[in-house]
Parts: sequence; C-alpha cells; structure tokens
Amino acid sequence: MNVMITGGAGYIGSHAVKILLERGYNVSVIDNLSTGYMDSVDKRAIFHNIDIRDKDLVVNVLKSDHIGAVIHFAAFSLVGESMQVPLKYYDNNVYGTKVLLDAMNEAGVKHIVFSSSAAVYGDRSTMPITEEVLEVPTSAYGETKLAMEKMMKWADIAHGIKYIALRYFNVAGAYQTGEIGESHNPETHLIPLILQVPLGKREHISIFGNDYDTPDGTCIRDYIHIEDLIEAHILAMHKIIETNKSDIFNLGSGEGYSVLEMIESARKVTKQPIKSIISERRAGDPARLIASSEKAEKELKWVKKYNDVSSIISSAWKFHQLHKDGFKNEN
Repeated sequence: MNVMITGGAGYIGSHAVKILLERGYNVSVIDNLSTGYMDSVDKRAIFHNIDIRDKDLVVNVLKSDHIGAVIHFAAFSLVGESMQVPLKYYDNNVYGTKVLLDAMNEAGVKHIVFSSSAAVYGDRSTMPITEEVLEVPTSAYGETKLAMEKMMKWADIAHGIKYIALRYFNVAGAYQTGEIGESHNPETHLIPLILQVPLGKREHISIFGNDYDTPDGTCIRDYIHIEDLIEAHILAMHKIIETNKSDIFNLGSGEGYSVLEMIESARKVTKQPIKSIISERRAGDPARLIASSEKAEKELKWVKKYNDVSSIISSAWKFHQLHKDGFKNEN
C-alpha cells in the first residue's frame, strides 16, 4: 500500500515514515522543511520538498505516487507562538489542511488519518479526559486543530473523504536504535529540556511552579512513547479502510507524571545529578492533563508497549547521546 505522510521530516512524522517502511508500506513524504530535518527522513521514502498549500503539486504527488491513504502531521504546534501570531497558524494549519483535502478530493484519495491534539479540549477539571468532553480550546493552536477536524467532518459529508482524528497530549521518546528522535529549535518539550542538563547544554531545568493542587505540587502530564503513537496511527488507517467510517480517538497513558517525577526518573536513567530550580508559574498551565484512551484500546485494539516513563526517557537519552546537537539541516 502507498501512504503519503505530510510533515514527514518532523519528529512524529519521521518516526511514522521509518516504521511504515519497516512494515512493508511504500511511503511518500511531503514536507517544506520549515521546521523539519532532511536528515531525519528515512532514505527509502520518496521525498517531495513541497508545501501542502500548493494544491497542484500535492495533486501531482497523490496521483503519480498512487497514494491510497494520507497521514497528516504537517502543522505548526507551539502553543505560545500561536497566541502571538495566530494568523500564521491559521494559514499553515487550517488553510494547509483545506488545500490538502481539496487535492485529495481531486485525486480521488478518500482516507486520511489526522494528528489532532488534546489541546482542542482546553482546560478541564475532570480527569481523565474522554472523547465526549466538550471542546473549548484555550489557544489559537488548539482552535486550529479543532477547525481542521470540523473541516474534515464536512469534507466527509460532501465528498466522502473518511478521516480519523487522533487527539493526544505529550509525545516523547525516540526510535529504539536512537537513529531519530526529538529535535526542535527552539526546544520546548520537557524531556529533551531535562536531558540537556546531563548533556552539559544547560545548568539546570526550571520547574514552573510547585504549588499546584497535585501530590508534589508540580504539574502532571500524560506521556506516550513515539512508537506507541505511530502504532495507533497505523491501526487507525486500517480502521478507516476496513469500516469506511470517520471517527475521533484520544490517545493517552490514562495516568500522568509530575514534573518532579519526570526529573527523578531522568536522574535514574542517566545516572547523573540533574539540578532543578523552582520558577514562577507559567500563565495558563493547568495542574493536570490526562487523556483516556479506553475507546482507542477497545475499537482500534491499541496496545501500548511502553507503559512506564523510564522506558520513554531511556529511549530519548539514547537518541540525545548520539545527537547531542540534534539535527542541523533545518531550513
């Protein structure tokens, strides 16, 4: 089967490319390298350095590469930046998805798995969050992801393009060999930031607030290993093809880990002291964010291989030891 991955040079997309290739799929990648890295893309994939907002080029790829399904990762994803330049996010995320759906319709490609976000829910007090919870995004990023989902719903109704949207919080870890992993510039995710301390790239890790209503006072978050996440995307792709029905699934661990727990686990994994300091709270940080994945486990038959945070951090540590400065060919 021929699969097209948008954003295939990014952190999540590059793992999808590698794992799909190992499963025997033919993989085409579309990425404009605005935030992705060519070095992270498996050389066995067909790579197209194009923007998803260029409809004619996207149609050409869908037709020439005989694509049967699309997995859509291409999007800007920094919550803070989205609040400062929201129109940039609407142009890339929402308009980009509109063009992609137009191209799929023209090329006769009717199946898409979409990397959505639990940011569509906003701040919720009841945990874990299920798919029935009302979506009230609190960031422009979350709003764009919700708008992309709604667009797919109407594209399904009008054009029969079937979709599955996967909503998840924090993806972490790296491919088992350490070949590829999480490399952002600037880095904003907790695990890579923690690991920069034992790598000598920063003196300490900042903990933004220790007076939250949690057992140790620090924020609790839900983490999924990147390989488990990609497995869910593959299962979702087959679900659409088999059932020809659109759907939405949360992906989560069902439990959360506090910032202090993450730092302590990293100390054990790296066998190095990791200095931490308490800083002021960041505006808008909820105390807890945990997603329920019961629906995905039941209907997609999704089974996670990585069920403890130490295994997630261990895989990330392997990658960062091999790539202390990450990937360098960002355009």
